[in-house]
Amino acid sequence: MIPSASYEAYSSEATLAVEKLTKVYDSSMGRVISLSNVSFSVNRGEFVAVVGPSGSGKSTLLNMIGALDRPTSGKVFMNGIDIFSLNDSQIAEVRNSTLGFIFQSYNLINRTSVLKNVEFPGITGGMSDADRRRRALKLLNFLGIKDKAKFKPTNLSGGQQQRVAIARALMNDPKVILADEPTGNLDTKTGNDVFNLMTLLSRKFKRTIIMVTHNPELAEATDRAIHIRDGKIEKEVINVERH
Repeated sequence: MIPSASYEAYSSEATLAVEKLTKVYDSSMGRVISLSNVSFSVNRGEFVAVVGPSGSGKSTLLNMIGALDRPTSGKVFMNGIDIFSLNDSQIAEVRNSTLGFIFQSYNLINRTSVLKNVEFPGITGGMSDADRRRRALKLLNFLGIKDKAKFKPTNLSGGQQQRVAIARALMNDPKVILADEPTGNLDTKTGNDVFNLMTLLSRKFKRTIIMVTHNPELAEATDRAIHIRDGKIEKEVINVERH
């Protein structure tokens, strides 16, 4: 099973809610509405896909849920707390302790080892050197790549690099995982393997997952798909086979 972090985590009943989220940009072409009054909630352990064409607002939505960007208006609730009512240091603490991020391009540090990449969130989370190393190795073992711990990310395949990214996302035992096109740079088989790992995290370990994807087959294999077009929710589809 997933090793537990060595410090007290947030509530095991973590849920997420988005309320009337709006993001407006000023550009050389004028005012651009990237998101408009988007509202939905996600239950603990639910695996939700966010689907839509390029430029529909998917990544903007994920960035605001992850507190990487502030909305023009609206709220994001994590464990019942409006995260944008907090100060910057409190937001950073929530982001580091409650959220795990998985990106399409892996976002690994190529100049250092796989092990150090996985350990990194534990450094900002205040773990001791021994606890960080122990936990990182357990996560790499769980994901089947412990033998790659001393390698540089550039010496790994795309699928192995994404497993490293997943291990890093799990380092601080997050309750919510945000994944932006996590299979986008992978071949079909490897992408399915990564997706199955995320499904395991949702079903067995009750991690709440929000995944942005262009892949309709993957979206249909999650609990629910939220379809976004022109910054608005077009429809929500509950995937019966997952319930």
